[in-house]
Amino acid sequence: MALAALLLPMAAAARLRVGISGSEPFLVEQPGGIGGISADVWREVASEQELAFELIPQDNTQANLDAVARGDLDLAIGPISITPERLAQADIEFTQPYFVGRIGVLLPLRDAGLWSRIRPFFGMAALSSVGVLLLALFVVGNLIWLAERRRNPEQFPRAYLHGVGNGMWFAIVTLTTVGYGDRSPVTRSGRVITGVWMIITLLAVSSITAGLASAFTVSLAQVPAGGIRDVEDLRQRPVAVVRGTTSEKWGRRSGARLSAQPSLEAAVNQLAVGEVDAVIYDAPALRYHLRTNPDLPMRVARFSLAQETYGFVFPTGSPLERPLDVSLLRLSRSGRIKAIQHSWLD
Repeated sequence: MALAALLLPMAAAARLRVGISGSEPFLVEQPGGIGGISADVWREVASEQELAFELIPQDNTQANLDAVARGDLDLAIGPISITPERLAQADIEFTQPYFVGRIGVLLPLRDAGLWSRIRPFFGMAALSSVGVLLLALFVVGNLIWLAERRRNPEQFPRAYLHGVGNGMWFAIVTLTTVGYGDRSPVTRSGRVITGVWMIITLLAVSSITAGLASAFTVSLAQVPAGGIRDVEDLRQRPVAVVRGTTSEKWGRRSGARLSAQPSLEAAVNQLAVGEVDAVIYDAPALRYHLRTNPDLPMRVARFSLAQETYGFVFPTGSPLERPLDVSLLRLSRSGRIKAIQHSWLD
């Protein structure tokens, strides 16, 4: 093979020093050695290129990258995100991506508290609707008072506060279609105002009812502990991340108060004992961890923080660049990489 011939001098001299770092399902310890998505894809590439190698564990992703940059390793594999910051480094390069994943959020399944249940009723949409309604009642109350205060002072007194108060009461009973009958306009302008207000209330009541029904539905639905529904809810929350990974970067961008842990297991343990409200990490790794630990009362959130691609890393100028890219592209087009992913994720 022509491409393999380029690497024969390197292979003959010594086995490639391949650094490994990351969590399951990308690197999985097995009785026969290291498996996982990253390890299996690399073995396919190495087999195709006839490369001899040895796997050298590293503390974390950043340590793996630093070792490649220093020349201590010939290659780094694992769930290594391809980021602009890493691409800008002059001493390392990436292969083309072999995996596309997302940065996910792990949440506990403890029952939601009272505030989480009633929170929908205090959202901006609900409060603004109430504000608009109160303003409309105030305006109608003033208009009715202005139209009725001279010819109907018994029901709408000339004193401003008393008269407008009665006008607002009249607007409320008209809005709710209760119609006590204790007050009614006698002037033509008062009746016109009342008629227009009745038509407006017919349209408004349906919208208000729909809004309340939506709020009730959200309130009665299962709410994650801590009320974390989207990325914005992570702001100022205690959140665990894995040190030396891009989860730290996305955790900082979310505005969370970070607790950097040495491993995913340590981060999950923090969540289990209630020291943090969530864990930010690679979504595939979070799902795999839950699948292998089905008793954990946790779930992966429906939202994600970002999409990321993973690749292998080698020193700048390495003769590995073109052969590895060619093999990865060939394995991707043949469906072999997809099959490896399914074998670990499904």
